[in-house]
Amino acid sequence: MRNAWKYAGCVFAVCGLLISVPVEGSAAVPEGLSVGGQDIGGLTLEAAEEKAAEYVAGIGGQTAVISVAGSLVECRVSEFGLTWENEDVIAQTVREYETGDMIERYVKQKDLEMSPVDVPLVLTVSPDGAKQYVAGACAGFTVEAVDASITRQNGTFVVTPSQDGTAVDAEATGEALQKAVEEAIAAGMKEPVRVEAVMKTISPARTTEALSAIQDVLGTYSTDFSSSSRSRATNLQVGAGKINGTVLMPGETLSGYACMQPFTTANGYAVAAAYENGRVVDSVGGGVCQIATTLYNAALLAEMEITERQNHSMIVTYVPPSRDAAIAGTYKDIKITNPYDTPVYVEAGTSERTLTFTIYGKETRPANRTVEYISETLGTTAPPEAVSWYDGALAPGEKVKVQASHTGRKSRLWKCVRIDGTEVERTLLHTDTYEASPAVYRVGPAAQQTAGFLPSVQVTQKLQQGGRDMEYETH
Repeated sequence: MRNAWKYAGCVFAVCGLLISVPVEGSAAVPEGLSVGGQDIGGLTLEAAEEKAAEYVAGIGGQTAVISVAGSLVECRVSEFGLTWENEDVIAQTVREYETGDMIERYVKQKDLEMSPVDVPLVLTVSPDGAKQYVAGACAGFTVEAVDASITRQNGTFVVTPSQDGTAVDAEATGEALQKAVEEAIAAGMKEPVRVEAVMKTISPARTTEALSAIQDVLGTYSTDFSSSSRSRATNLQVGAGKINGTVLMPGETLSGYACMQPFTTANGYAVAAAYENGRVVDSVGGGVCQIATTLYNAALLAEMEITERQNHSMIVTYVPPSRDAAIAGTYKDIKITNPYDTPVYVEAGTSERTLTFTIYGKETRPANRTVEYISETLGTTAPPEAVSWYDGALAPGEKVKVQASHTGRKSRLWKCVRIDGTEVERTLLHTDTYEASPAVYRVGPAAQQTAGFLPSVQVTQKLQQGGRDMEYETH
């Protein structure tokens, strides 16, 4: 009789379960479930999910603090990219309590009453979001590095020391912030998260140590301009000054054109003779090709990498054939690159009608090794017959030379390396062709002629007609 009553009690309990526990598909959330410590039992599924979303939004609104060198940067967790990974967790949990037969659901309900369950929400912070936030918010704390500088004063190098810079390491600080926030979320986010910024050192591109290694002459070369006009001498002085003091770190390239342009009077240049289309014409900056040539020869002796070099259209007289280098806009340029592991310093200047380039660095080549560059002429071409332009502005019978003749030439340049005086290497660097050009004169009319001759301005215009880039050079 007692067992019968016990069985009946169980039946009544299960019947009560049928009433109190929702069948599958019901909107009611079982008693004993919570989210983030907030009870959701008895709510509809939709209301429970809204409550969970509010909890997640509350987490996103929590404060995180980055301490940077004594200053505080405050932000919201949501600014890093907070993600709710398991948004369907409440619906899944409710379904777990709605599945099974009547007895199984009854047992689950009783267990839930005895041991309430806080539904775990998986919230993560974007690693990239944290790093990007730190990079932007902490950019103002960057102290830039200061490069060392070097000058040559009274024959001695003077180095101004470099200084390291500092900046917030966005990657390391972002990772620390992400970890701290996720740990705080797991613990219930009871108080603001605080992390110390990870600092990093910014090294200068040019250090004191690197520039202090510049002590030795790697190559030096001089050319003479004693026969040049005052304007051409001015151009050599101005152009050389714009290259003087250039420092090339390993792998860096110097462009003669980039250093010296624009060739304008506003940039200090004067009008002097230059080559154009096989003729000599006046041009602002005329003569600066001698700078390119002198630099080229110093670079050869220093065994720099010659990145770009072209010969003149006509021969020049201040260096052997094939040892010249022309400047003509971007069409012709001299570019040298530092092939060494240490920096080099380019010194340039004029003194007593001599132009000199010297390249300094750290000498690593053996003392018993010498380098020589040998010019070889392969053939010559005689200049054409002289050309005369009649100029009505000249006196009858007067004759003025506008341009000297130029013999054409084909030549090449060899690099010769010797060890203890014995040749161990001979390398052909390039082969060049130089145009032949006639002498050009302006002549006055014969004594009996007074008409039909060009004014001098028109003679100049005819001489300057042409279409190719101008080379800033002449004798």
